[in-house]
Amino acid sequence: MNFSDAENINRVDILKRFIRTLICILAFELVRLMAYLTIFVQYLFTILSGKPIEPLLDFGCRLSTYACMLLRYSMLNDNRRPFPFSNLPEKEDCEKQASTIDYS
Repeated sequence: MNFSDAENINRVDILKRFIRTLICILAFELVRLMAYLTIFVQYLFTILSGKPIEPLLDFGCRLSTYACMLLRYSMLNDNRRPFPFSNLPEKEDCEKQASTIDYS
């Protein structure tokens, strides 16, 4: 953002973004709860079976990418609108997962 153009910013646009940010904050709280549930289910299954649930690994990756998108938009670090204003992140949007998991 070019801060030298600050006098040209429309206050109505700022208010619209703030309202979208409030929605993002609510979405982040829901994502946070879903992350806790995902973590507990994944560990429970891993303890019982000795290996994690692969689809849950992918979901967790997408969920963490989405959480990052929500925070970056809310903190004015990114202009890309996260879901529900755009599509949810795909598996390809995630950082590469670890090839092995180290439990030590």
